[in-house]
Amino acid sequence: MIYRAIGIMSGSSLDGLDIVFAELDESRGKWSYTIQAAACYPYTPEWEQRLRNAVALPAYEYLLLHSAYGRYIGEKINEFIDANDLHHKVQLIASHGHTTVHAPQLGTTAQLGDGATIAAVTGINVVSDLRALDVALQGQGAPIVPMGEKLLLGDHKFFLNLGGIANISYNQSNYQAFDICPANRVLNMLAQLAGKPYDEGGQLAAGGQIHTALLTKLNALAYYKQAAPKSLANDFGTGVVFPLIQSFQLSVADALRTYTEHIVQQVTYAVNQLQPVPDAAGSTLLVTGGGAFNTFLINRLQQQLQPLNVQVNVPDNELVQYKEALVMALLGVLRWREENTVMASVTGATRSSIGGAVWIGQDA
Repeated sequence: MIYRAIGIMSGSSLDGLDIVFAELDESRGKWSYTIQAAACYPYTPEWEQRLRNAVALPAYEYLLLHSAYGRYIGEKINEFIDANDLHHKVQLIASHGHTTVHAPQLGTTAQLGDGATIAAVTGINVVSDLRALDVALQGQGAPIVPMGEKLLLGDHKFFLNLGGIANISYNQSNYQAFDICPANRVLNMLAQLAGKPYDEGGQLAAGGQIHTALLTKLNALAYYKQAAPKSLANDFGTGVVFPLIQSFQLSVADALRTYTEHIVQQVTYAVNQLQPVPDAAGSTLLVTGGGAFNTFLINRLQQQLQPLNVQVNVPDNELVQYKEALVMALLGVLRWREENTVMASVTGATRSSIGGAVWIGQDA
């Protein structure tokens, strides 16, 4: 059975709205995919600011933004459909939205981008609110990408996403995954202190020195001592990690070098935790997300993982950039088929679940 779906992702790094149109083929329980079109629509400074500050809004203004951002997503989808001549070809849209509040320990998570508005603007059926049911079932609501990794990319043992937050998945019979640490969101904030939107290729970090005292304090943060399942809200990076780095008053290069090393060390700890005994045959770690383009970080990671017999694998640029949007398309299809979208072994929920709200955009 072939499904033609659009997946939408807005990550915590706030670099833009990722849109993928994919053909997803299920045959005898095996899934395959082809990305037919993909694009990233960068946020204007105004939209970046609105999304960044959303969590501080009064409830009334937040709800207005929820609807407005849903209309923005719908309009960008229509623009994407026009640009790629996809009229009457898209069967379903799956929108992750943009995470603002994530407090699973309090039973709540929120993603901006009203699914009903997206359906009304596009005239296409929409699946949204993909995390809510898992959180209601006492799960972390994150990561939700592992279901897509398992079904579409199952040849690898480890998956690492280096987005605004770094998260890892371990592809074994008891599939495990968790958020590791803030990544691109903090790196980008540091690079912006030097007037750059991000540290291209890790060049600034490569020219800096590791500050041992800061690295020690970063590694001592309480989150890293928690057992999985666990997940991070965006404000851990912006409200805890970034102020800690700034308190040391380092040069931008030294701060970037130190934080890059922190990411590498935490990823290495996570791999070692998931696979305490190195696989004699070797394991592969597939790296996606914007951080996969940070060649300095990737080289440091490969050096650190070599003793664990783990090989870092960076795929083609399309999969690096759009894996999460691709997986959202698959999760939307799974929801439409009324099949599990979230694994309890990953999130710690009381059971696996079929997550997502469905909005019928087509005129009956």
